[in-house]
Amino acid sequence: MNPNSAAMYPPLAAPAANMFGNVPGYEGTMAGGGGYLPPPMPAEPVAPPQPGPVPDDWSIPSLSEDVAQAAFKSFASSNCCWSAAPAEDGVITSMEPFNTYRYRLETFTESRSTEWAHKPHEGELADFYTQTAPRPWEVQATAPSLFTNHKEEIRVPYTSSIKECHSCHATGIMQCETCLGSGYEKDCWVCNGSGTKDNESCSRCDAKGKDRCTACNARGSKECETCKGKRQLLTYINLKVEWTNNVEDHVVEQNSGLQIDDLRSVSGKELFKNNQYLLYPLLGFPNPAICQASERLVREHQSKYAQNSRILQQRQRVELIPITKVNYKWKGNSHVYYVFGNENQVSADNYPATCCCVIM
Repeated sequence: MNPNSAAMYPPLAAPAANMFGNVPGYEGTMAGGGGYLPPPMPAEPVAPPQPGPVPDDWSIPSLSEDVAQAAFKSFASSNCCWSAAPAEDGVITSMEPFNTYRYRLETFTESRSTEWAHKPHEGELADFYTQTAPRPWEVQATAPSLFTNHKEEIRVPYTSSIKECHSCHATGIMQCETCLGSGYEKDCWVCNGSGTKDNESCSRCDAKGKDRCTACNARGSKECETCKGKRQLLTYINLKVEWTNNVEDHVVEQNSGLQIDDLRSVSGKELFKNNQYLLYPLLGFPNPAICQASERLVREHQSKYAQNSRILQQRQRVELIPITKVNYKWKGNSHVYYVFGNENQVSADNYPATCCCVIM
């Protein structure tokens, strides 16, 4: 190891406390960032939410035997080691509807946070204090389509300044971590580190006894990763803007024997949809559990998300998820399967012929 390498390549250093300036409106901003910033109060009073339209008819479709049997046959054929006989030859004895409702509330929010950041200086102009920097919620940001998750980072205007790189002390290079600045790493395998082979200088390592460091090409130093060799950094306040669609569901218990988790992968018939800036809980739905879920979730969302984010829009919808319990007989025994969702998915935990393999 080169004994002067410690002097040549100063140790890594964290950004100095005075590296970042003091910008009005951003006094609490730190390197690495902090929590989300509460949005300012609206300039004008916000109108209270109003009740949405209520449909006159909450119609519930029924499943036919032909559709139920076709779904069962498709389900059986999708399992390669199952016999199709129960689905082909089973006789439906009864069908019981257990249709249930799913209420979904979406609250689309915008959140903002700030942090001091830096990047290699590549000729950008320093605009620090040339004008007053806009406050975090005054910086223009283009929102995505409603109810779409998206993130964006924006350099806050009039916060940029140029500083010497703290990692390499403005040299642009750092000691190679592999060889610790020597330019060589492990012993040469030809001469076993002696530098000679058969009483002659080892030609592979040029009599050095060690292999050249491939990480730094034997230079002992590498380009500084912080400033990318530029020696200077552009420091600035980085604004992080995050648009989030916060979704919460409530499924009414249906007591059919089908697990609620099975319903996550299916869609239902949309009975109702309403979106506003701030929603009013659903009124007039024939199942009181849905009205109660709507009242609770709307209240919780508006309280929770308004604290550290700006609510841009809310949407609520009610889906009818069709569930049919099908009782059938096959070879004299009674069995059950379920058909559910718009996709007519099937659940048959006790399918009576799960193996069609024949052992010779």
